[in-house]
Amino acid sequence: MTYDTIIRNGLWFDGTGAPAAIRTLGIRDGQVAVVSVDPIDDSGCPEVIDADGMWVMPGMVDIHTHYDVEVLAEPSLSESLRHGVTTVLLGSCSLSTIHVDGTDAGDLFGRVEAIPREHVISTVDRHKTWSGPKEYIDALESRALGPNVAAFIGHSDMRSAVMGLDRATQKSTRPTGSEQAQMERWLADALEVGFVGMSSQQLLFDKVDGETCRSRTLPSTYAKPRELRRLKALLRRSGRILQAGPDIANPVNVGSQALTSLGIGRPHLKTSLLSAADIKANPYAIKIMGPLAALVNRLGGDFRWQHLPVPFEVYADGIDLVIFEEFGSGAAALHLKEELARDELLRDEEYRRRFRKDYESKYGVRVWHRDFFDAQIVGCPDDSVIGKSFGQVGLDRGGLHPVDAFLDLVLEHGTELRWRTTISNHRPEVLKQMAREPGIQLGFSDAGAHLRNMAFYNFGLRLLRHVRSAELAGEPFLDTAAAVHRMTGELADWYGIDAGHLRPGDRADLMIVDPEHLDESLEEYAEAPVEAYGGLSRMVNRNDDTVVAVFVSGRKVVDHGVPTDIVGASRTGQFLRHGLRAPAVPDPTVTATDSGLADVR
Repeated sequence: MTYDTIIRNGLWFDGTGAPAAIRTLGIRDGQVAVVSVDPIDDSGCPEVIDADGMWVMPGMVDIHTHYDVEVLAEPSLSESLRHGVTTVLLGSCSLSTIHVDGTDAGDLFGRVEAIPREHVISTVDRHKTWSGPKEYIDALESRALGPNVAAFIGHSDMRSAVMGLDRATQKSTRPTGSEQAQMERWLADALEVGFVGMSSQQLLFDKVDGETCRSRTLPSTYAKPRELRRLKALLRRSGRILQAGPDIANPVNVGSQALTSLGIGRPHLKTSLLSAADIKANPYAIKIMGPLAALVNRLGGDFRWQHLPVPFEVYADGIDLVIFEEFGSGAAALHLKEELARDELLRDEEYRRRFRKDYESKYGVRVWHRDFFDAQIVGCPDDSVIGKSFGQVGLDRGGLHPVDAFLDLVLEHGTELRWRTTISNHRPEVLKQMAREPGIQLGFSDAGAHLRNMAFYNFGLRLLRHVRSAELAGEPFLDTAAAVHRMTGELADWYGIDAGHLRPGDRADLMIVDPEHLDESLEEYAEAPVEAYGGLSRMVNRNDDTVVAVFVSGRKVVDHGVPTDIVGASRTGQFLRHGLRAPAVPDPTVTATDSGLADVR
């Protein structure tokens, strides 16, 4: 018996949480043909990998991305592949490209996800050939997909397309009966062809781009309870998932979103809520996350939080950062697109007083800690300020208020002023606790969005480093097999997609990791251009020594951190439909006879 690839003597994790063991894997026709304790015959096998000392595990599942635009122009999605992610979910935060046109997509994605609006419009207009979810799947699978994709349909996408973006973002306007019915038909159509569910958004500092509706919140935030109930009813009946972003400024909204998962005379609603988790601005919020999820699930719900399992460090160029959207003076600056108008505002003393007042306000729930002493300058034409906080710059300049020091530097240097801060997940002991919490899902990377602000493509590797370091120090907090399960099989099973496992008969989506390089290199800063966005340089991660190889459908897509020649040239990934098995994508260079199958005519 011959194999296409043999991986010898690696520490094999199957994605179920079962203990790891030294095994040899034989891959044939894109599937795991055998997992063997004993050596297997490598006669005729074109690739034999010695994985002695390596970890062999299922490819990871990224449950929260915004690749909806990038996948149209650069479907390889190699930034995720190179870090061992072999399945990504699209359509998060109420945003998808199923029904809206390019202009509306630009308005919805541009400011919220910090993807240049002009590139969103041109990409969607250039590539869109579909009018519904089935044709959308066909369009994706006609491309050279790198990883597998699954998808939510976005509530704001449907609402904008049926009502028009202007009406969909007006508080006094509700969908007509026919418009409501159309949204329900569209959702039913998406669920019928295999979408995992619907994403909605109630977070009020996500703002629309463009001219007509600029600075209004996303369309889904204007939905009234009746509209939401009718859409959720479809999800309940079909056993699909609601992904939602609660209005964090309203604790009642957060609680009601969690309790919505309960059935009480009707099917429960599988619900996944976004969270910034251990927020510096509110160190007590984390204490309710696990208990709230446990309570809802004990009462018959099926509820999870989405959590980034590494420190939430963000970068900014000047004032361009979404955290400023959460208070009035910050949003007022981001409302202005023209640099001259924005600069005039930042000079205005009345505006500065408002900004200082917002900065110093201790009331209300918020994401940003609003502490310019906890914000380090990492790039600036004025070398004297690099490495300092804005608070320290203010002290150096005669005791300026930190807000004035920040605004002065923005006026002096614009987007050439680059700085960073960590807004959440900063306490290692709390991160350990959350990694063990069954009501928390370890995902939420935001891959493909906030291109200049953050890079969490390697979040899974960084969690594995955290786990391994604690184990080596004699202070384990999570078994390695359990950590692998949490980022692979656990997620795939909950979302109902065929991924995340590496057993005989499973599709061979896998990664080989060198545990000796789960080290500080995982936190190093890197940038790379996005050709689809005019060569815009985005934050990325580079861990070429850590990721030895990645396979999708049994074909090697990454070799020592570098995408192989087939990436972007040949399709290895596919659209994963909810509840259905997904056989490996055939290798177009191999005939049925070559693969050992009978050539029946």
